[in-house]
Amino acid sequence: MEVTAAEATGTRGDGEGATQVNKTVMGNKPLHRFIRGEPKCLGIAILILGCAELQMGIGLLKAENFNSSSIYIPFWEGALFITCGILSIYTEMHPSKKTVTVCLAMYVVTLIGILVSVFQRSVFLALTNSFLHGRGHNTWQIFQEAQIQGLEALLLTCSLCVSGLLIFLSTIARFALKSSKTQMVLTMPIQS
Repeated sequence: MEVTAAEATGTRGDGEGATQVNKTVMGNKPLHRFIRGEPKCLGIAILILGCAELQMGIGLLKAENFNSSSIYIPFWEGALFITCGILSIYTEMHPSKKTVTVCLAMYVVTLIGILVSVFQRSVFLALTNSFLHGRGHNTWQIFQEAQIQGLEALLLTCSLCVSGLLIFLSTIARFALKSSKTQMVLTMPIQS
């Protein structure tokens, strides 16, 4: 997507005086590497999974049994996902080194949050599984525990999917910031 001087200069005019416009499209090559990874599309996916995490967290909060909402995992993890998604969308629309740096920092913080939630949910799933098979309960209580266990497994799977997306986005953001050359996007009208 490099632009030559002939492609960057176009003429505009309606008759007598023609105006030349110099444009450099995607003049900042390191940011082009980040944009090529399409953070907007991935940000939308992360945003949707963050909203789903929040909505399922409300259902888990109303459950009487022990689950991940006891330490509010669906709420802070959903908020982290939504923040990362919005930042990714904004960064593709308005790319700069500062926004890519903020995105990279949020990706790392969210990945750390995902590690905490994966550990806690794995422990919960292991405890719930042994609890269901270790004791005799009435049918309704077993059914309720199985539903919560299935929801926790679904949220764990979603967290792992988002972690894959965030690792990919972190990698391309790091490569985009690695270059120390800064270039400018310049638009100048030239009157003739």
